[in-house]
Amino acid sequence: MTVLYGASIVTPDEIITEGWIATAGARIDAIGRGAPPATDAQNLGGGFLVPAFIDIHCHGGAGADFGSADAEQVDRAARYHRNHGTGGMLASLVTAPIEELCKQLAVIADIVESADTPLLGAHLEGPFLSQMRCGAQNPAFLTAPDVSAFRKMVDVSRGTLKMITIAPELPGAGEVVEAARAAGVVAALGHTDATFAQAATAIVRGASVATHLFNGMRPLRHRDPGPVLASLDSGIACEVINDGVHVHAAITRMVAERDPSQLVLVTDAISATGMGDGQYTLGGQPVLVENGQARLASSGSLAGSTLTMDVAVRRAVVECGLPLEVAVAAASTNPARVLGESSRRGRIAAGLAADLVHLDDELQVKNVICGGRRQP
Repeated sequence: MTVLYGASIVTPDEIITEGWIATAGARIDAIGRGAPPATDAQNLGGGFLVPAFIDIHCHGGAGADFGSADAEQVDRAARYHRNHGTGGMLASLVTAPIEELCKQLAVIADIVESADTPLLGAHLEGPFLSQMRCGAQNPAFLTAPDVSAFRKMVDVSRGTLKMITIAPELPGAGEVVEAARAAGVVAALGHTDATFAQAATAIVRGASVATHLFNGMRPLRHRDPGPVLASLDSGIACEVINDGVHVHAAITRMVAERDPSQLVLVTDAISATGMGDGQYTLGGQPVLVENGQARLASSGSLAGSTLTMDVAVRRAVVECGLPLEVAVAAASTNPARVLGESSRRGRIAAGLAADLVHLDDELQVKNVICGGRRQP
């Protein structure tokens, strides 16, 4: 058993300023207030203990791409994000031919099943997306929603496909949403030109997430509120890329103030994350990164981000003015609920995974603990 104290403990309901956490193996054994029960307890010397972050939308990092179908790259990207506090994540795959996506899913399944990794599974961001709102998705590989193709990808993923983004206005989209729900795969709305009614219908049929709200979707207008207001009004989880580029800080704050349980911070990070400005690719398309912003070389469209979850949380507090416990819930508790992982991770509570991040007083990562083990 390991006992940690000396840092404020952030829970979804409060911040315990004087308390301790005991971990036993890979689990949290107990949480207490006041002085720690063990004389050999580890004094963290200030700052905050928060649950490790869960990123449900990430394409890569450290020069590595989750869509590479290369096990070394997949592992390297996942470990890079773990060093920034991400204890659980989905490997997001951009639009590609179905056979290529199957190869990528199989590699991710191998790693999820066999490696010491924060990967919880895969997220298909396509190929059933809108041509009008494809953003940085390769339009050459977009295809109509097809239940048989979806089931083929489910089969090859061996239970590790956790989420798929779909444009609900496309013919056949509703059937894929229902098939996803039946297969235990989260259906998300995104890269869509759907009307309010079309989005609302998809939510009734089982869609439960809005992929990077506002980005890659019909904009919110007073006579045509589209999928943005349908998502907010319905209470489904709303991803926000809180990098100061994809949305204004006031938008992140607005989502949280409407209903803090809906806000899910994501990175949408690509391979360029942690690598600096330069030339990269996403889904085979050239991407230029300048001043940390990733855009398609051909059109200037935003092509993911170079964000990490620790920065997203820090920005939520410092730039957006959210309480720390709300920002942490948006990065941990809420995404855990999206994935059906609330009984295993996403909060500091007895019996849950000992996946913790020690932040200093400026909310910079000092240490990361996953499965009860401090990461190098």
